[in-house]
Amino acid sequence: MPSEPPPSSSPTSRLPRKFGQYLLFDRIGMGGMAEIFLARARTDLGGQRLVVVKQILPDLAALSQFAEMLIHEAKLAALLDHANVAQVYDLGRADGRLFIAMEYVEGFDLNELLGRCTRQKVAVPLELALAILSDTLRGLDYAHRRTSADGKPLGIVHRDVSPSNVLVSFDGVVKLCDFGIAHANDLVDKGDPASQTAEALKGKAGYMSPEHARGEPVDARADVFAAGILLWELLSGRRMYRQEDHGPTLLEQARRAVVPPLAEKGLPDEARLHAIANRALAPDRDDRYPSAAAMLRDLDEYLASAGLVVSPIRLGDWLVASLGSDIVLERRRRQRAAEALELGPPVIMTPLPFEPVGTDLTPIATAAVMRAAVWGTNAARAAATATNPATTPPATDAPLPRPQADPNPPPVAFPIAPPAAKPSRTVVLFAGIFLVLLLLLACAAFVALQVHAPELKP
Repeated sequence: MPSEPPPSSSPTSRLPRKFGQYLLFDRIGMGGMAEIFLARARTDLGGQRLVVVKQILPDLAALSQFAEMLIHEAKLAALLDHANVAQVYDLGRADGRLFIAMEYVEGFDLNELLGRCTRQKVAVPLELALAILSDTLRGLDYAHRRTSADGKPLGIVHRDVSPSNVLVSFDGVVKLCDFGIAHANDLVDKGDPASQTAEALKGKAGYMSPEHARGEPVDARADVFAAGILLWELLSGRRMYRQEDHGPTLLEQARRAVVPPLAEKGLPDEARLHAIANRALAPDRDDRYPSAAAMLRDLDEYLASAGLVVSPIRLGDWLVASLGSDIVLERRRRQRAAEALELGPPVIMTPLPFEPVGTDLTPIATAAVMRAAVWGTNAARAAATATNPATTPPATDAPLPRPQADPNPPPVAFPIAPPAAKPSRTVVLFAGIFLVLLLLLACAAFVALQVHAPELKP
């Protein structure tokens, strides 16, 4: 996931807030194309799920050609249903903003995962790194081969297979997201090289195939080249293209496609693994793997021959144990806070001390005063009219109007009756003496009855 953006004080950035059918409660990031939120979607029957909502920036959504291409690509992406592809749930407009709602993967994107590993000095095991790449290739192969209902190839090309679009969940599931969005970005880049999206696109140039960087038509082999860059970087532990002061830009380096040689690190059957990377990174697309499936086949064969056992369970366990799940705990806390606020403001019940209101109140008036503490001004008027019958309004069949609910109600106060007065010590003493005398008198009567009982017999 993108890094946490700085907070904003504008009304549209306050969280949580409603956006169409979604409740936005966590701002995940800000990209060159969209503002990204974690949200909860609720159905009419009470079901709910977490989704990622990408609000397209207003300047881009106003470009008709960009909006049309984005909608077209998002519709194609919505047809993808695969274990290694993040699904697109919804596409539309709400509150005047164009948006895409997609599956939420609880974990990290590959860019954040590698960044945390670098900061915490944790090495990614080779078999787990290759497992992430294998699942990425499975998602690519499925998308490349997807056909329409009548069997025609859809011709889907991702165009942006970069670490930020490879999502790894805490369950060890790898999903590729943002299919086709880079295609819409290409239109803006060609139309306005100085646009914000063009600058963001140049940041992704480090994962472009040379033909893509030159602006030529691309096919599935462009995604294979990007997957080759991911493999190169996972093996070397650094970026393949580096932006240096007064040196060529990332886009210029991508056009040249000069691939640095991989250093030897003593990995199992290292020459075979390097050969897979080099073939995927061939500058001429005809020399590359013809498909993601072909590259995946060689990679799986290498894993099997090297005896590297990989499973999603092991990947998920390593992710939790090595990097922790603090970010998930924080987002769950924000989600619970959003759910609580959605139910309404909390009611604070504070007891108030009893204050006598007078001795001339009838029981009806006293009850009215008690109700006034909860019901408000209407009950208070009822108490006043009960105390002074002269001010009682004429009887009417119309019910008294109920007070309107206050959106910010004051704390509800319930009067508490004073404790009963304790009897004095003198009264207690005399009561005790009286009870003792009664007991002695009863005993004397019982004894006299026993003594004179025979005389009373006939």
